[in-house]
Amino acid sequence: MTDTRNNNHHNNDRNHDDDDDDDLHAVKSLPSPSKVRETISRINEPQSRETNLSNLVSLGSIDGIASFLHTNRSSGLSSSSISQRRSLYGCNALPSSPRKTWFQLFVDSFDDETVQILIAAAIVSLLVGMYDDPKTGYIEGCAILAAVLIVSIVTACNDYQKETQFRALSKANDDVQVLVKRDNVIVSIAIDEVVLGDIISVEAGDSIPCDGLLIKADSLSVDESALTGEPMDVEKNLVQDPFVLSGCIATAGTAEFIAIAVGKDSQWGIIKAHLEKEQDQTPLQEKLDSMAQIIGYVGMASAAATFLAMMFIYIVVQPEYLKDTSLFAHALEAFIIGVTIVVVAVPEGLPLAVTIALAYSTKKMLRDKNLIRHLAACETMGNATNICSDKTGTLTENRMTVVKGIFANVRQDDTAPESNTVLNADVSDFARDIILQNIATCSTARILTKAQPQDLASSDVLEEVDNRMHVVGNKTEGALLILAQSSFMGGDDYEVRRARAEFGLPRGSRIFPFSSKRKRMSVLVKEGGKDDNGSDSVWTLYHKGAGEIVLENCTSFMDKDGSIQPMTSEKKRELENVISSFASQALRCVALAHRPDIHKVIDPDTCTEEDCASKCEKEMTLDALVGIVDPLRGDVVDAVKTCQKAGIFVRMVTGDNLETAKAIAKQAGILTEGGLSMVGEEFRKLTPAQLDEILPRLQVLARSSPEDKHILVERLNGGLMPKTKEEWMEAHPGRDWETERDLLLPGYYDEWAQSRNGVGEVVGVTGDGTNDGPALKAADVGLSMGISGTDVAKNASDIIIMDDKFSSIVKAVLWGRSVFDNIRKFLQFQLTVNVVALTITFISAVAGYRPPLNAVMMLWVNLIMDTMGALALGTEPPASNLLLRRPYRRDASLINLPMWRNILAQASYQLGLLIFLLQKGPEIFGCASGSTHHFTIIFNAFVFCQVFNEFNAREIDDVFNPLKNLGQSPMFLGVIIFTIFAQWVIVEFGGDFTQTRPLTFEEWKVTSLLGAMSIPVGFIMRLIPVNENPDSFAGLQTDESSVPVKKGSSILTIFVLPIAAAIMYKVVFD
Repeated sequence: MTDTRNNNHHNNDRNHDDDDDDDLHAVKSLPSPSKVRETISRINEPQSRETNLSNLVSLGSIDGIASFLHTNRSSGLSSSSISQRRSLYGCNALPSSPRKTWFQLFVDSFDDETVQILIAAAIVSLLVGMYDDPKTGYIEGCAILAAVLIVSIVTACNDYQKETQFRALSKANDDVQVLVKRDNVIVSIAIDEVVLGDIISVEAGDSIPCDGLLIKADSLSVDESALTGEPMDVEKNLVQDPFVLSGCIATAGTAEFIAIAVGKDSQWGIIKAHLEKEQDQTPLQEKLDSMAQIIGYVGMASAAATFLAMMFIYIVVQPEYLKDTSLFAHALEAFIIGVTIVVVAVPEGLPLAVTIALAYSTKKMLRDKNLIRHLAACETMGNATNICSDKTGTLTENRMTVVKGIFANVRQDDTAPESNTVLNADVSDFARDIILQNIATCSTARILTKAQPQDLASSDVLEEVDNRMHVVGNKTEGALLILAQSSFMGGDDYEVRRARAEFGLPRGSRIFPFSSKRKRMSVLVKEGGKDDNGSDSVWTLYHKGAGEIVLENCTSFMDKDGSIQPMTSEKKRELENVISSFASQALRCVALAHRPDIHKVIDPDTCTEEDCASKCEKEMTLDALVGIVDPLRGDVVDAVKTCQKAGIFVRMVTGDNLETAKAIAKQAGILTEGGLSMVGEEFRKLTPAQLDEILPRLQVLARSSPEDKHILVERLNGGLMPKTKEEWMEAHPGRDWETERDLLLPGYYDEWAQSRNGVGEVVGVTGDGTNDGPALKAADVGLSMGISGTDVAKNASDIIIMDDKFSSIVKAVLWGRSVFDNIRKFLQFQLTVNVVALTITFISAVAGYRPPLNAVMMLWVNLIMDTMGALALGTEPPASNLLLRRPYRRDASLINLPMWRNILAQASYQLGLLIFLLQKGPEIFGCASGSTHHFTIIFNAFVFCQVFNEFNAREIDDVFNPLKNLGQSPMFLGVIIFTIFAQWVIVEFGGDFTQTRPLTFEEWKVTSLLGAMSIPVGFIMRLIPVNENPDSFAGLQTDESSVPVKKGSSILTIFVLPIAAAIMYKVVFD
């Protein structure tokens, strides 16, 4: 590792307690924006570290830049200067790529080849019509053009709304908090509130919010691959590379830096200005695109067959009604009908319905504290079969409190701040100081207390002031800091101790942050003074971590008088019993230890984390054992039970002690009778076959590493399973493929696929730490924590749980299932319309009738079933009973057997009705066969069939309740009302333009009642005994989770069938 403690560094980089300048003078003398850009550009050239370093020295090094920007390195910016800095240099908002205007989207809607063909045909029709009949011949061509125009306008509006929604979600996704120092106070502000000259604090897992110049750095490594493309982390220090760049991730260590370029002036801002982020298609959209393509081919075949049939009728049959029509005019009409059939048949509404459903759901999910980063996650989460959840902060409140402990060999069972107890007087000041020094220095957390409005001057970061203590960083460390500040420990000031330790400065103290893999952390603190050999600096190791792990490395313990006593086997057993006792009470046990004179073992300035772990973290002295309570969230028990009812297997994967994990899991209802719990060490020793055997019972995995979680996810879903010998060898270097491939986790793909017929589980994984990134990526849906999660975890996830609650994950499942079902509802509705429209047009042409639905009518029907249907059915709110159903398998068909039954039953009724009206309509209604009056009646009945069938389509199984929760579906009601009103306008006032004529009240009543018969048909068809295939479901089979089955409807049958028969008789024969 690069020596970050270079003794030759300028002395002025060691102490930075500059005298405070007069705030007013500083504000008035801020350099001009052009001067700032000119100066900063000399040290912020992309990929030019040597040049930047050379220019930095010429500008006075770090102190020179701080002075130039009027930044006080010890206290940060003055809040009085923030507004002027923002107006002079801008804020840290990154530029957005230019969006398309509504007019551009409108023009784009004409790119469809079918629409272009239809427009060309309409123009030809217009010219021929004007030639044949100058007075009214233009009407049909203009009508088709007008219909195409309306469809294009609606499409552009939908696309514009979709883009607006996507940008709103992207903005929410980019909304993160950063720590800055202002007026000598650490405050948390929104990333876009950072201004030039701010002093910003980051640690492992944080994103770098802007370009900066380091003023403190301790073992800092940064992932710059987003800017440079280089996969290796870059080590940063104050000497060789003090530059940090926006858009990069801190992967290790801690640092403070001065913001030297923000927003559009930062290197990431410059790049982002040239980027246009495209929205990826979701798996469901891709599946529907394929289905739409197949339906489109069927439509083209139907259009060709209709065209040929119409030409055959004209040339061979030569019916009476075509005597006065020229061959060219008839061919043109047949061509227009054919193209219109293609327009109607191609179900562009399918992907539109997904887009609308996802846009609606993601907006609603944001209110439910689910921020969707990738749209595919919304639908995928609905069919999740496994959820691997963290314990801390997800199942528990992440509100850590030290409630009991052993301090310098003195036990105290009530240490909570509200108890107002104090440390036993027998504990000496020396022993107390050792414990407080450990708590203060062996931590990267901070406590923000009683944020005052003036601390956030010129910033709207908080909607209201929160007067409670707020922990920024690790909550366990925060609990210890709160204990140190409480009356129990005498109200210690941890900031003073940290400042004295000079972390991140040359020759200052060293910090090796907490690792979820090692379950512990260490600091090397320079205490000052001289050692026995006369050395100027005395260094002490302070160590903190999981109780049983730290205890194993302690050979002594500190007594109440501060003396060091040997760790006998009896004492060790006593402490092990204390740890077990804490764990059985669902307390997290944390141990504090130290080792003096560590400089005699290693060189603290050049020591690496590996050196510290191997040489220093042994022969330590145990100082304290504390029990930390983290209460179970109030909604967890019900949320876990709901998941289990929904067929979802909930597992707890935690780094905590096994006994603590089991106690919490039992409280939450995760660990049930017959369930299995184990620790990571045992888990890693299993073979793939052994793991498969216990997976159905494995409910708790404790003391697990991030790698354990990653392996578990791989074995469940097979997503990143090694598929070749080369991939397996890369994952297991030095191992033998031939003899060990069936012995080492996670296994290999062929073996995995054979063991479960190639279909894996759909896995959701929660994570908050930097090391959780691989597991979040491997999961089908990665769920990061919005409050406690690091930026690395958030960037690796698909959904951010904004409130860190497990119940919010359940809401994500509910919305995911709602999206899936809404798409199915729309699919059921649209395919019915398609089947009827294509069949009736073809049958009428073959039978020698003029097609009853002309081009304008068909385009209106297309608008009803595509845009209107997508809006109506894609925005249906979720029903709670969706969580009583098991999830669908990955390979389950979009159209199930009940849906096919519903589609064919409704299509049969509508076809029968239209054929009946085509043949008997003139006799019943007293109109001429094939007249405009006749076809208007058929058209009106057909549209009302779709209106009422839309109510039927609200259910896709055997439940008959078309009016269910109608008041909660305002969009559905709005679409129905608009459709009926528009139909009335088209029929009554369309005239020659739509080739319709006004209908009498009786005709309106009869055609609407004939359409309304779709409702009783919807009831009757559900009596046909067709159930969904049980094999299409996956997940946990419980007594409360179910496969939808037929509901009894005998009572309704008694009432509905006679009423339906009476209406039918009245309509047809009266």
